[in-house]
Amino acid sequence: MTDRDFSSFVRDVRKRAHVSFRELSDSAGVSNPYLQGERGVRRPSGAVLRQLALALRVTTPIMYLRANLTSENGSATPLAIATDRELTSKQKQTLAEMYEAFCSENERGSAK
Repeated sequence: MTDRDFSSFVRDVRKRAHVSFRELSDSAGVSNPYLQGERGVRRPSGAVLRQLALALRVTTPIMYLRANLTSENGSATPLAIATDRELTSKQKQTLAEMYEAFCSENERGSAK
């Protein structure tokens, strides 16, 4: 998937949710310039993908999959969760939320 495909995905989800660009920026807690990723200018980091997923009410693994986030450019864990055929949707969401909590905790710890 290209950056443009990811941008189209975010735009489509945002529009289906009837959320303006500014509303997405505010609810995701991400600045407008950083959200230029929606327009194909920049691909968001894993942390921003998590915030966008929450704001757009989609699962984080879906965002990681659509952003083509792999072990080369980020953690492979969300991708592994999203593509595991043995897990139910609820289990995937729970695991993704646990993983996100650990990542957030680590980000807070490294900021000190």
